[in-house]
Amino acid sequence: PVYQLLGGKCREAAAVYVHADGENPQAVAENVLAYMEQGIRYVRVQAGGYGGRHAPDVRPQGAPDGFYFDPKHYMRTTLRTLAHVRGVVGEEVELLHDIHERLSPIDAVGFAKEVERFKLFFLEDALAPEDTAWFQRIRQQCATPLAMGELFNHPHEWQPLIAKRLIDFIRMHISQMGGLTPARDVAIFANMYGVRTAWHGPGDVSPVGHAANLHLDLWAPNFGIQEWCRFDDLHYEMFPGLPEVRNGYMYANDKPGLGIDINEKLAAQYPPHENISWWTESRLPDGSPARP
Repeated sequence: PVYQLLGGKCREAAAVYVHADGENPQAVAENVLAYMEQGIRYVRVQAGGYGGRHAPDVRPQGAPDGFYFDPKHYMRTTLRTLAHVRGVVGEEVELLHDIHERLSPIDAVGFAKEVERFKLFFLEDALAPEDTAWFQRIRQQCATPLAMGELFNHPHEWQPLIAKRLIDFIRMHISQMGGLTPARDVAIFANMYGVRTAWHGPGDVSPVGHAANLHLDLWAPNFGIQEWCRFDDLHYEMFPGLPEVRNGYMYANDKPGLGIDINEKLAAQYPPHENISWWTESRLPDGSPARP
């Protein structure tokens, strides 16, 4: 197994976090409670997807179609949602939130201060990669743990943040950064500065990518948490050896390599669909594109 090639396991399984969303705070809280019943202890809370929904439509005449995002509306609704969820579930579950780089730097500073009272496990992607100098401002203002890295490509993007201890979790995308060996190097470097790993693992990461994440998680002494999306039975049939999650932990098998295979004949029956996700067409109230 790859975890053995890396140096052996530090743990038998990796704790995971999952995503809870909903049309209103009550629905989000119900989803969090449902996950808790499954043994999940880490849940990322979103209020209607990235940037929220139901923002007032104040676009100017002639503005293009798209998903309209109002930063102030998003901050208000998210704070209300976090307050409601924390009030319902208490402190027996760790909550996370992903800004997804949608806010201006100064708004991100203020938002990080506001969510401090909810005791998040971490606040993800508070800033865009081109704005990371602002992490110093956030650090000066609050103690909210910060996670960053899924868009990083070059060492100069992550080295200063880790060396200056401006983030608490590094969550790069394994294939985007170059594979297992660069990821191992980043984890070792981060360990020297007390920064933990939280590799990128949403639904658009393949089962093979999730298996790679898991082997790094089992090995890394500074493992923090692993993002996980639930797969259905078809995925487990198509990718024999796909890691299993039980009671909030992801487990690997002891097969060679990543322990996962691909049923190519079955996969050929499901060609990819070229569809555009709604959150990739986000626009600010005046119709201009929203990052990222």
